[in-house]
Amino acid sequence: MQQCLGKVYLVGAGPGDPGLFTLKGKTLLECADVVVYDALVSPQILAMINPCAEQIDAGKRRGRHSMMQAEITQLLIEKSQTQAIVVRLKGGDPFVFGRGGEEMEDLVNAGVSVEVVPGVTSGIAAPAYAGIPLTHRAHSSSVTFVTGHESVGKYRPAVNWDAIAHGSETIVIYMGIHNLPYIIDQLLTAGLTTDTPIALVRWGTRPEQEELIGTLETIVQQIEETGFEAPAIGVIGSVVNLHTTLVSCRPLIPMI
Repeated sequence: MQQCLGKVYLVGAGPGDPGLFTLKGKTLLECADVVVYDALVSPQILAMINPCAEQIDAGKRRGRHSMMQAEITQLLIEKSQTQAIVVRLKGGDPFVFGRGGEEMEDLVNAGVSVEVVPGVTSGIAAPAYAGIPLTHRAHSSSVTFVTGHESVGKYRPAVNWDAIAHGSETIVIYMGIHNLPYIIDQLLTAGLTTDTPIALVRWGTRPEQEELIGTLETIVQQIEETGFEAPAIGVIGSVVNLHTTLVSCRPLIPMI
């Protein structure tokens, strides 16, 4: 292990609305020496970065990888050897489908001092801004968060959609737009009905947020007809029916 001067902070930037960014995260950005940031971090949050800090775009999007995961980790290790405050700025929460656990594990194994600063995850914030409560006494007492985009060579070959369909009243799907036809087929095979409500929330909590509301039977055709694209969160369950009533009470999304 090499001697490290600094400390790496895995900071969750939240879903996009700068008002949802934590005070601790903002303070770290203002005094950071280096910030390595992801593609989905909003411009308003990037504007909080210390103007003297080195800023490195490590964003990964479908079909475009600025840096591979191993390269990002190695970069963080190298920067910690010469800089005092190194911020790894990740969309949402680092430990919720953000590879934060992997990065932290590698940094600890390399002898790097590291700390996690949680962020508001999009699976909670995006539905809230769309007027969809994930739990409700009349609709749902359980929630499952699941990835719709699995990596090759995982600890197990696939998500157990059958267990999820039977075990939770609300299902929140991250990164599932491109695999949605397969996911829906699995859920219907597991016993969910075709009229089960589903909502897709794109760019949740940002000024450009939009929703697509349908059922497991109609949503794929709706995506094709509207050109609805990622990044989006999917919510499946009867709580989606509350959207019509509650969307008028959505939070004010800043335009700055």
